[in-house]
Amino acid sequence: MFSTTNTDAHWPAITSIIAPQGRVGLIDDPENFDVRPLKRKSASLHWEFTFTRPVFGTDDIAEQGALLNEVARMVDAATLKTTLAERFGTISAENLRRAHTLMESGRARGKIVLEGFA
Repeated sequence: MFSTTNTDAHWPAITSIIAPQGRVGLIDDPENFDVRPLKRKSASLHWEFTFTRPVFGTDDIAEQGALLNEVARMVDAATLKTTLAERFGTISAENLRRAHTLMESGRARGKIVLEGFA
C-alpha cells in the first residue's frame, strides 16, 4: 500500500485491508498514528524522504541521481504521468494571487505551476 496524503485519517482503513506480511509505504508526515495494528499481520512500514541520501551523505548517494533520471525517462515516455494540473504562466503578483486563491478554495487538484519571472 502507498499512502501519499492524510495517512493519519486513512490509517484505520489501511491497517484493516493490508494483507498479512504486506508493506505500507508513506511519504507524508502524519501527526499521530499507531503502528501496533501492523504487528498482528507482520506488516512493515516504509517511510520515504527524498533527501535522506544527501542529508546524511549515505554510501549510495549516487542512486538518487539514477532514480531521478529513471523518473524523467518514464515521464518523457509517458509511462509515468505527473500531477501537473494548472499552468498559471510566469511568476508575477497577479499569477501568485490566482494560484493562492485556487489553493485556498479547496478545489485545487494536482500541482499548480508558475514558471520563470515576468
